[in-house]
Amino acid sequence: MPRKTDARARAIATAERLFRIQGYTATGLTQIIEESGAPKGSFYFHFRRGKAQLAEEAIDHYVAGRIAVLRNISANTTGDALNFVHQIFSTFAAEMVASDFQYGCLMQNLANELPALDTELTKRVARGFVDSTEIVAEHFRGCGFAPARASSTAAALVAALEGARTIARLERTPAVFEALADVSCQRCQPPE
Repeated sequence: MPRKTDARARAIATAERLFRIQGYTATGLTQIIEESGAPKGSFYFHFRRGKAQLAEEAIDHYVAGRIAVLRNISANTTGDALNFVHQIFSTFAAEMVASDFQYGCLMQNLANELPALDTELTKRVARGFVDSTEIVAEHFRGCGFAPARASSTAAALVAALEGARTIARLERTPAVFEALADVSCQRCQPPE
């Protein structure tokens, strides 16, 4: 019999996966409980506020993973803006291919449903985008970009990634990631 902590972690992982595939509103608690294999009684023990609390924790888990990926890419491309950009786009493209073009960005999916979400979920989603964008900007500053240019380039890159996921899901090809990497690299030429 799985330990309680296993049931909790499985529920969070299942919610994250389902929110990435079908969004928040289309994902019901019954589906999460069934697909996670978590006993219904333990669900409310772990998530007293129900689906909203589970979504908060799924967002936190997703953002932590996304930040770890971005930090790892940054560490592996220190001082190299062009390679950093290529690595980000190729990493996100590989994730799309591995999910058979099923996984969108959890934050983007939830952001599209913000009118239906509560204030805490909205804050968490917004914070996830801010934190992700700041890691990208930090890398560009480390490559010699002026602060304003680093911030604007990072914001454009994050927005491009989100749009690329949407297009890749529709077209079922990672080609848009390569195209955006090439265009983004033109903007990321080292400062003179």
